[in-house]
Amino acid sequence: MILASSAPPSLPFLDPVLIVATAMVVFLVVPLLFERFRIPGLIGLIVAGAVLGPNGAGVLMRDSTIVLLGTVGLLYLMLMIGLELDLPDFARHRRSSLVFGTLSFGIPAVLGTTMAFALGYRMTSALLVGSAFASHTLLAYPLASRLGIVRNRAVTAALGGTILTEILALLLLAVVAESRGGPDDPMFWLRLLGPLALYIAAVFLLLPRIGRWFLRRAGGDGTSEFVFVMASLFTVSYAAHLGGVEPIVGALLAGLALNPLIPEQSPLMARIHFAGSAFFIPFFLLSVGMLVNVSALEGAHGWGFAVALAGGVIAAKWLAAFATRKALRYTRDEGWVVFGLSVPHAAGTLAIVLVGFDRGLLDQGEVNGVVLMILATCLLGPWVVERFGRRLALESTPPPAAHGDPARRIIVPLANPATAGALVDLALLLRERGSAEPLRALTVVVGEAVGAEREVAEAERMMGEAVVHAAAADVQVLPMARVDSSVASGISRGVVESGSGTVVIGWDGVRASTRAIFGTVLDRVLERTRAAVLVARLRAPLGTTRRLLLLVPDGLHRHPGFVDALGLVNRVAHGAGASLVLLPVGADGAAVQRAHAAARPPLPASTEGVARWEEARDRVAAARRDDLVVLLSARRGSAAWKPRLEHLPERLAAAEPLNLIVVYPPEGEDYTPDDGLGDVV
Repeated sequence: MILASSAPPSLPFLDPVLIVATAMVVFLVVPLLFERFRIPGLIGLIVAGAVLGPNGAGVLMRDSTIVLLGTVGLLYLMLMIGLELDLPDFARHRRSSLVFGTLSFGIPAVLGTTMAFALGYRMTSALLVGSAFASHTLLAYPLASRLGIVRNRAVTAALGGTILTEILALLLLAVVAESRGGPDDPMFWLRLLGPLALYIAAVFLLLPRIGRWFLRRAGGDGTSEFVFVMASLFTVSYAAHLGGVEPIVGALLAGLALNPLIPEQSPLMARIHFAGSAFFIPFFLLSVGMLVNVSALEGAHGWGFAVALAGGVIAAKWLAAFATRKALRYTRDEGWVVFGLSVPHAAGTLAIVLVGFDRGLLDQGEVNGVVLMILATCLLGPWVVERFGRRLALESTPPPAAHGDPARRIIVPLANPATAGALVDLALLLRERGSAEPLRALTVVVGEAVGAEREVAEAERMMGEAVVHAAAADVQVLPMARVDSSVASGISRGVVESGSGTVVIGWDGVRASTRAIFGTVLDRVLERTRAAVLVARLRAPLGTTRRLLLLVPDGLHRHPGFVDALGLVNRVAHGAGASLVLLPVGADGAAVQRAHAAARPPLPASTEGVARWEEARDRVAAARRDDLVVLLSARRGSAAWKPRLEHLPERLAAAEPLNLIVVYPPEGEDYTPDDGLGDVV
């Protein structure tokens, strides 16, 4: 028999269960308390760490457990930054990222080195201080994400520029740490930059390939996918030592490498967000607060150094943000948000200072001064982002889509449990960012209303997996079960009753009738609805898509819904992190490009003209496993319809691309369907 001790716990807490319980209570209560006073919850967790830590009340020790979880939280934060960075938007703003990264490193590094040299430090110690000034941690990033300003041009530039800033700051640290070889030695730079270049190349060449291979075979198993991301994160982070940089750089690179494989609105991304926000990142903030030791700053010299360090860092990062704002013509609020994101100093700075302490370049008092500077900047940054980011969100972000907007409603008719998850994933990519509209999942039971209860129950159970799949992405799903005389009629009625503007429906790639494009059900749905329809045959996860090939038939650019259809395609390509290639087949390429430029959301695209459909079919047959083939088509009876369009889906499907989608643009009120399909059985 095991007897539990009834003795009250002593300080500091040593029982691991009690330590975790205390931390979880802090994570629950402190942010709620601080936010009632309009103070960011991130600040509350840092303050709680200082109050409860070994240099405060002594309730918790910064022992190996806290250090481990705090390190995991920091790496997790860098992973999330890499995953959420909008790569197409980053490519459009790469000049802005380069400007910010250069200024955010250069100005603080020069000011920090100059200030330390003026205070009597020798050159190596002064360069170390300059490196600490330049480095920063995107501590306030969760606030920017919560406010919905991550895709703002200034925030995108700050996130992208941080990569350059951190690498340059840590390279400066490496120069100081390895200066015994002498920067004048030609082999010095080879030893320094060679391993780093090989490491970065290995991450971006190997990890995406491994990721695509694994995700294709994971079969939608959310647990396996999440564990794969975690294994990638820590393996790449540990391997950063081989490149001569800190693990935080590796975590950021891992996020960037996996970014195209994990759509923003996907169950996997939702799981990553949940685990980070609820557990890992709060432990990092708590561990940062535990570093504070005000009592160690004895005498005027210690306090003077700490105040000078904090003031110098804040001034340097403000100058860098101000220079960035002027150079890139940002608004005042955007400039302040850039400052709030770049002023916090945490892990990178601490790593730099500890290297200096180990090599005798800084003493204990100076290390304590740096820790106090870390506290000051970590409190200031989130406060600035909270204040000015909220104003920026109100000024620059359109209001979220409200319930009742038919154009944003998406309905997914389901008939096969094996393909339901893939269709829901496609619908999630089509869903507008910030939309409040739930997805509609529809099943149709053929028969009479009386006596169909069992079939309806079976249909609802079949929808259960799809509903759970979408709910894992934090998206509401409205299940709809209909009893009708035919599946096509039930789907058409469901589209009308729900007022949906987009229909996502599956296809097995087989043409079921000589007089129909797809088969009786799909053709009748196309005939009876005016909504945009995406007919999808999906055999691989959409997140593994690297390139979307869009086939545009001749004359289709004159269709009144053409630009809307291009917007849907852009949304799929953007959500999947894929590049877009326009393939006008015998069409006016310039007209297609002009129409694409008007589509929303905007997305860069290359154009490759194709003369004949035989050549187009060869392109589809030669498509890679990570290509998504999309055909824009038109309904029979519309002005853009041609007899050739009737056979194209079947012929393209016969070319065996893994993923094929046929997009039918929405029709106007003047559309009159061809009744010739009405007798198809």
